[in-house]
Amino acid sequence: QNDIYEWSRDHRVHHKYSETDADPHNARRGFFFSHIGWLFMRKHRDVIEKGRKLDFTDLLDDPVVRFQRKYYKSSVVLMCFVIPTFVPWYLWGESLWNAYFLASILRYTISLNVTWLVNSAAHMYGNRPYDKYINPRQNTFVTLGAIGEGFHNYHHTFPFDYSASELGLKFNPTTWFIDFMFWLGLVTDRKQAPKEMIQARKERTGDGSA
Repeated sequence: QNDIYEWSRDHRVHHKYSETDADPHNARRGFFFSHIGWLFMRKHRDVIEKGRKLDFTDLLDDPVVRFQRKYYKSSVVLMCFVIPTFVPWYLWGESLWNAYFLASILRYTISLNVTWLVNSAAHMYGNRPYDKYINPRQNTFVTLGAIGEGFHNYHHTFPFDYSASELGLKFNPTTWFIDFMFWLGLVTDRKQAPKEMIQARKERTGDGSA
């Protein structure tokens, strides 16, 4: 899914200019474009022009981001294809054919398409309990497939919230993982939208579905 720097850069531009020509995967250009088509085309000139105006120095100042960007291609080959093929073949006698095409290629294809559904389906299908004036939706199917990333109307309404959803009994394993890392002391400064702010926004701009 590209290195941390590229992913974060495109995601920031997407939020800043959502559903415009400056959005790398503008959903107004159709399902196919926002799902996968944008990866096969040159970026719209507005994406490049307006993206240059944003500050990404905090990303490049991070040693983890720099390290992963430097060794991205070799790490993808190793972690995405070699290890998933080698482990089932070596540890439990799976054939190399099955190990490569199932544990590696099929898994990779499914995970990519589920991730891309956040850009396509979650911008087109679902309810908008927080802001009915923007395209991103709450999509249960995407939430299940992308382990909690389908609460997209919330995420675009409160982009600073680390959980990308309201907490409680909502299904969001991504949030649970971050919380576990916080408990271990590996995560700090979790930002969250106050309940009062969330409720006020629902009443002011929501579609009444919450």
